[in-house]
Amino acid sequence: MIITFLILGLLLLILLIGKINLSINFSKEVKELFAQSKSISEQKFHKNQLDNFPKPVQRYFNHILKEGQPYISYARIKHDGQFKTGFDKDWINIKGEQYATTAKPGFIWKGTTSMFVARDMYISDKGRLIVSLFSLYNVVDAEGEQYNQGELLRWLGESVLYPTNLLPSEKLQWLPIDTQTAKLTYNYNGLSLFFIITFNDIGEITEMETKRYMDEKKLETWVIKATNYRELNNVLIPTAFDVLWRLEKGDFSYAKFNITEVEYNKPEKF
Repeated sequence: MIITFLILGLLLLILLIGKINLSINFSKEVKELFAQSKSISEQKFHKNQLDNFPKPVQRYFNHILKEGQPYISYARIKHDGQFKTGFDKDWINIKGEQYATTAKPGFIWKGTTSMFVARDMYISDKGRLIVSLFSLYNVVDAEGEQYNQGELLRWLGESVLYPTNLLPSEKLQWLPIDTQTAKLTYNYNGLSLFFIITFNDIGEITEMETKRYMDEKKLETWVIKATNYRELNNVLIPTAFDVLWRLEKGDFSYAKFNITEVEYNKPEKF
């Protein structure tokens, strides 16, 4: 009996040490992310910027931004929701914590479940995915060109949560398609990215579609669906997301997130 308690105690201690080490590493990564960017909040949004935009894009910015609204430099976000690790897997509960910068493209996300902790990031112009089992052992630690593309796409798609980042710049352009859709293009660090974006009649972005590496070799159609717009900290954003792969055999939804907290221009960890 004593030996059993000793073993259990040792296992709990190992788990606690692993959790502490992961938390320390995450804090260092958040600090590194913010140190690489800068504030651009002296820039203000003005509606005359919209004159040459495609009509649905004009409708979007007129709906979500106010005259004179400062550009968002940093965002920190919390969410809950559900996640799937594979086609035949069950949904599992997940809580997420994310930080993003806009002057220099970058983000880091930590998703925590009862079994694993995942860290998705784009820092120093490099994408990386790390999955740690019980906060102890890295079962995934992936990087390379496909992850550079995929993580930068995630940052760009999630700009609906820090929407001044979607205003045109030397890197970002909007191209017309029709009254409900437009093409967003983004060129950065040798990568040329795009989203086909669908807007509703109100002006909300409801769907974003692109091509992303599903594995290290194959590009597939990747879709972000956004709903339940709410004004948080003076910014109108979607707070419910369904993220899926649109495959030949049908849609595979793998992430359903609900935003619970958003703060802007606070370059520090929660």
